[in-house]
Amino acid sequence: MGIEIHGLNKCDTCRKARNWLDRRGVEYRFIDYRDEPATPATLRAWADAVGGFESLVNRSGTTWRNLAAARRSPGSVAEWSLLIREYPALVKRPVLVLADGSVHLGFSDKSYSGLFPSPR
Repeated sequence: MGIEIHGLNKCDTCRKARNWLDRRGVEYRFIDYRDEPATPATLRAWADAVGGFESLVNRSGTTWRNLAAARRSPGSVAEWSLLIREYPALVKRPVLVLADGSVHLGFSDKSYSGLFPSPR
């Protein structure tokens, strides 16, 4: 398994992450999760890797804020999975999955520099 970036094509943060990797010659596969939704098993694995669905979901975005109040309290893994599959923009972006299977959310120059140190 190589490096994968899951996100949305039109997401500015995803573009920044992809540009950062491109400038450093890091090979990766970009997956738009509107075109290729993550499976429930994948969503669970990501949630487990980052400390739960509460950490995986972006609660500050407009997608979350526009949800009906009753939808903002999923009570099970299945409910979280259904909610995310219905609203893929709820997932923090991008989701970076490294070859070792580790999962990292979001993008910053500092965090990516720690994951992909420059060759000396």
